[in-house]
Parts: sequence; C-alpha cells; structure tokens
Amino acid sequence: MSEIMPSPNRVRLLADVAEMYYLEGLNQTQIAERVGVTRSMVSRMLADARQRGIVEFRIHRPLTFDNELGERLKNRFNLRAAWVVVLDRTGQDQVLRQVGAGAARALAGILEPNTIFGLAWGTFIRATVDAFELPAPMPSVRIVQLVGAGDSRIRDYDGHALVGRMAQMIGGEGIYLNAPIMVGDAEGAQSLLESKTIRETIALARKSDMALLGVGSTQPRYSTFFHSGYFSMEDLNKLHKDEAIGNVCGMHFTIEGKPTSLDFQRRLVTISQDELFAINKRVGVAGGVGKVEPMLGALRGGYINLLVTDNHAAASLLELAG
Repeated sequence: MSEIMPSPNRVRLLADVAEMYYLEGLNQTQIAERVGVTRSMVSRMLADARQRGIVEFRIHRPLTFDNELGERLKNRFNLRAAWVVVLDRTGQDQVLRQVGAGAARALAGILEPNTIFGLAWGTFIRATVDAFELPAPMPSVRIVQLVGAGDSRIRDYDGHALVGRMAQMIGGEGIYLNAPIMVGDAEGAQSLLESKTIRETIALARKSDMALLGVGSTQPRYSTFFHSGYFSMEDLNKLHKDEAIGNVCGMHFTIEGKPTSLDFQRRLVTISQDELFAINKRVGVAGGVGKVEPMLGALRGGYINLLVTDNHAAASLLELAG
C-alpha cells in the first residue's frame, strides 16, 4: 500500500475509474475520454486502486479434499477432524492460498452462533481469513485475539489486523489484545498481562469454544517471528540448540511436542499453554514441506486437535511419524 494517503477526491476518482473498468466493462480509452485524462493515466490509476485496496479480487478455485488422507491423519494423531486439500500447484504462494481456502471452508462448516472464536496470527491465518465466507452474518460470534500484535512491518498478518478482518467477514464483534506479542523481558510481559484490559481479553480468550492457530517454524525461511523482526539469527540458533522445531501462539516445542525455550515464552503477551489446551476445538492450519516437522511437533504435543493441510504435507507427516 502506498505510504502517502490520497485525498478523498482522489480516492473517489480511483473508485469511479475502477467501477467503469471492472463493473461497467468500459475499456481504458473510453474511460480516458470520460474522465479527461490519457489512456496511460487510466492504467496507472487502475494499478493504484489495486495497490490501495480499493479494488480486491477473489478467485473461486474449485477445491478437492483427499478424504482418505484426512482419515489417516485423524486416526494416526487422534484428531477430531482433518481436512487435506489436494494441491493444483505447489509453489509457496499457491500452497498458502489453497490451504487457506480449505481452512476457510472447514471453518465455515463448524462455526456456530454464540461462539467465542480465538484467533492467532501468521500467514496461513491471513490466507484463511482472506478466503472466508458465510452465507449469512453471525453477529453473536465474538472473535478474540489470542496473541499480541506485531509491528507495522507485518500489519497484514498480525493478530490485531486479522481479528478486525475476521470480525468484518463474520459480522461479529472483535475483541483485541492491545499489546505487542513480545517484549524485552519476562517482567515486562508479566506487567502487561496483569493490566486490566489485557487481563480481560485473556479471560475471554480462555473461554473460547474454538481457535484458529498457525503452526510456526524455527527455520529462517518460514519463521514469522524472524521475518517480523522479533527474532534474530542468534535467537534462531538458540532455539535450534534447545531443539525447538516450531511454535503455536509463540509457545515453542520439540519435534516430540515437548515445550522448550521457555525463556522466549516468558517474554510473550499471549494465551498460556494451559489456557490454550482448555479450548475445545483447536484448528491448526499449515502446509508445504517447510511446515511438516513443526506440524508433527504440534500434533504430538496436543497443541492442535483439528488440522487443515495439503496432500503433500499430509503424506510427509504420516511418513515422518511412522
């Protein structure tokens, strides 16, 4: 998104041009004559409208689920349910979008009115929220943030932004955890957790009927904490020495699912492990080869009891666990 905010008149003009092009079917030359600008200017305005979020696209790709693989995952890891999306394409962006779409469909099928719905953070959570649709709003649903917010570099997939977006998609109420996800020391985190507004949000999060959870990695290529600037390479090396393979809500674990790197965890402003495990439906969403080992640790540790993933990751999970 552009850093300089356009004037209201500019925004309205961009919206007018976008409507003429995408909804009314006018070509760029016709729009240029109507608006009184050049054709190349119309092209730039359409690009600007997309960049600023005035125009959004949603592609309804047909989804196929491998029910046999899902049943094998369910039985192997004693899950309540598992959805395995059959990938059409295996690039990282395609995996993200297709698994997110699969998770969105799964959630729409199990979300009920009067639910308290806990939401974590991360790229797969964002992909799920982006693809989410309901046939009718559910204003009685409350969406509560489980982990603190990220900084401005990750505003599209941090917990605060995602709760707001999901509340809009569901038509429910967003409840926010107004604190950073990680602070400098354990004392600072504890002080924030004891403040009135954060304590109230965590108390509601504890009562969640279901939660949507990403599965983080400690590998630099896939680590949200690393890309958001919270972890340095030195931090990741420390995690690797502690045998940390992944995390859920910032809580790190080994490939056997055992908690580790508790010094990092004490610096987090997030729901605790006991509070997370008290949530009835803990839906994990992740895919791609880079998330196989973290998913295995999360499953073995009981951090998630429902899973949405892709067919390649599912097969690798079963092989690795075998």
